Amino acid sequence: MFSYIKGTLEVKSLNYIVVDVNGIGFKIFMSQSAIQRLEETGKIVKIYTYMNVKEDELSLYGFITNEELRMFELLIGVSGVGAKSAITMLSSITPSKFALAVISNDVKTLTKVPGIGTKSAQRIILELKDKLKTEDAVQTNDVEVATKIVESNKLEEAVQALKVLGYTRQEIESVLSKIDINSLTVEDIIRKALSFLGM
Repeated sequence: MFSYIKGTLEVKSLNYIVVDVNGIGFKIFMSQSAIQRLEETGKIVKIYTYMNVKEDELSLYGFITNEELRMFELLIGVSGVGAKSAITMLSSITPSKFALAVISNDVKTLTKVPGIGTKSAQRIILELKDKLKTEDAVQTNDVEVATKIVESNKLEEAVQALKVLGYTRQEIESVLSKIDINSLTVEDIIRKALSFLGM
């Protein structure tokens, strides 16, 4: 309903802010790290928003960047993750680090985030990995994340091609760990893997 709200920052609290737009105060829940990055009260702010509708509650959640908003929307799409949990998670990890952890199956990094245990981390990776690999989901300036996405996509294509040829995932992954895929095309990766597998 609201894409963003632009107005005067009236209140900065621990987990929410109030933005005045022509005499109407919008209470917007935000991560602590985002609130700390905002201007002082009395300044004009632009907050990207997500309206969370429940049968007994109507809440606005706010973000400084569209990247944070996209990560929040992906997170609340994971079974068992609510809006408040997602905001807490965004307080302690940047969207690009979160995306990198998911894409590279880094359970350890995810479990450092409050509210994420090992099982939750595995579920988040399972449900979000493919979504995060799409260009639309992660439009990031973080070169490391972009590189990981490209590498991960190349690896997965190579794995699928080699599986079609009758090799097990275990055999394939064992061989791929010996290959530096950075400068190789998918075809080159497959060719090199086959040279190892054929030995």
